[in-house]
Amino acid sequence: MKVDVSIVGATGYAGSELLRILVSHPYVRHITAASHSHVGKQFSSQYPNLRYIYDEQCAASRIPELAASSDVLFLSLPHGIATTELTASVIDRCKVIDLSADFRMKDADVYEKWYKTDHGGRAILEQAVYGLCELHRCEIARAAFIANPGCYTTCSILTLAPLLQAHLIDERSIIIDAKSGVSGAGRNEKLDSLFCECNETIKAYGVGTHRHIPEIEEQLSMVAGKNITVSFAAHLVPMNRGILATCYANLAPHADAKAIDAAFKDSYGNERFIRLLGNGVLPETRWVKGSNFCDIGYVLDTRNSRIVVCGAIDNLVKGAAGQAVQNMNIVCGFAEDCGLEAIPAFPM
Repeated sequence: MKVDVSIVGATGYAGSELLRILVSHPYVRHITAASHSHVGKQFSSQYPNLRYIYDEQCAASRIPELAASSDVLFLSLPHGIATTELTASVIDRCKVIDLSADFRMKDADVYEKWYKTDHGGRAILEQAVYGLCELHRCEIARAAFIANPGCYTTCSILTLAPLLQAHLIDERSIIIDAKSGVSGAGRNEKLDSLFCECNETIKAYGVGTHRHIPEIEEQLSMVAGKNITVSFAAHLVPMNRGILATCYANLAPHADAKAIDAAFKDSYGNERFIRLLGNGVLPETRWVKGSNFCDIGYVLDTRNSRIVVCGAIDNLVKGAAGQAVQNMNIVCGFAEDCGLEAIPAFPM
């Protein structure tokens, strides 16, 4: 069975990446690219890499109308919009995959605290399933409404979850030092994203206040079966794509390389999109660029009884659009890697 899909917010980086992946998906029949600011304009005029591949005009972002003509509706919008425009009737009409942060957290009060805005979608919040495929595959398969995870969160959670699940680290000692390429800030014009502002420099931001912190903590707490808090620092790096999460934690007394390897293998040994590099090999963002892979490796700092474990993803693919397509594949019953077989280009 082939599906018709619509992408609301198609002209942003994540939305355009969704379209780039979906035009090659064997079970996608038609794609409607919807935009607020480019209605009536040819999509390929905004993204010339898709010239002669997808030259349709951008439709208006009317969510109820798009839902009525779609099997799957992707929302790639800034936070705060889906909470007011998404309704139960929309979810009844089609599968909805929301790439914003609006429905990722189960507690609307936590969302309002961190995002400094009212949550207008409390009535449908309980219907949202957190779309981290490797952790919630069974729930996703039964879902009509999926909250696609954030990029920092995807990388951080996948990197740490097996260690917490196997009780190999002291959960009170977790530090996440994460770095992102500039595309993570979106396509809108921002002073901090200008070439002269971000080239030839690296800077920390959102230390202790980054909006992905409660999302990370909520999911890691579910894995650990207890309340988890982390120290999280984000950094902007002068590259287009990529997330590298370097995570530090104190080792449990019984933890060693054999136990750590077993924990990662138990969690991810059969996962298509997680590549385990093992002890002593640390990933690089260029190894996953343009792909849906998450690479994970670690080093044991035995002198300090700590582990340093690193995860790397492409923030626009596994951290956004690729994971959204992976969620679509699960919920529609397609092979999970359909449309996601791209191998990272190297060098790039």
